[in-house]
Amino acid sequence: MNEAIRGLRAVRHFRADPVSIPVVERIVDTARWTGSARNRQPWRFVAVTDPAALGELSRLGGYAVHLAAAPLVLVLASRDNGFADTEFDMGRLTQSLCLAAAEQGLGSCPTTLYPTENVSRAAELLELAPGWLPRHAIALGYPDPLPTGAPNAIPSGRLSVGELLTWK
Repeated sequence: MNEAIRGLRAVRHFRADPVSIPVVERIVDTARWTGSARNRQPWRFVAVTDPAALGELSRLGGYAVHLAAAPLVLVLASRDNGFADTEFDMGRLTQSLCLAAAEQGLGSCPTTLYPTENVSRAAELLELAPGWLPRHAIALGYPDPLPTGAPNAIPSGRLSVGELLTWK
């Protein structure tokens, strides 16, 4: 597991190859075992492959533009249940989904849909039942190398344990 976590990278460039239904179902089947507070499992998933819908989703957050070029976007909807720990549970679920996708040979890149108007627009677009909020999405696909000359403005590496951990 250490190597799976250490090797996981955000992938924003994908080959055009579709992601098969059985692969998506295996990813969701693995991730559904993620723990949640009081085992509420406050999540549902919508797999999106329609290019028009992907284009619309890509305009629903400051860092969502890469969703338009993904062969599949898995939208995560959380239950509007008033519990403060739901967002923590969604973060745990997102990491599980990304690790399960990597195990299937897929690249992934999570994003947040915001502000609230964009969450409402995504719920409408995906025809979600009332009370389900699509605040998160994960682009999925078979990785394609970074295009030649494309800027990579994100710093790499990690802070050391000494910089992150304090003992009292």
